[in-house]
Amino acid sequence: MLFRYSIALTMFFISSPLLAAMPVGKSDLGQKKAYSCQFCHGATGYSQRGGYPHLNGQNAQYLYNAMLSYQHGERGGVMGKMMQQQLSALNGQDLADIAAFYAVQKAGKPNAE
Repeated sequence: MLFRYSIALTMFFISSPLLAAMPVGKSDLGQKKAYSCQFCHGATGYSQRGGYPHLNGQNAQYLYNAMLSYQHGERGGVMGKMMQQQLSALNGQDLADIAAFYAVQKAGKPNAE
């Protein structure tokens, strides 16, 4: 029984998009590629708009997989459709670069200048 359970679990994780191989992202390129992201998520990933998540300081692999899920239509609702459209012209390297850019940003609310 335990053996069948471990096989089923292994098959689930092998087929899971959460384990998608992520190319090495370059944050400097990601900053340039994330120009349309800033309108909702802020220039450094801290959103000033309610209802939009903060991306600064998030794990790059998580961000990459989330963007892939949006691209593939695996996240629904109005926001899912909007994100799918926003990400439609980007390839895997673009997503990795954007994820790397937001991952290196300091988490939390930026200091007021």
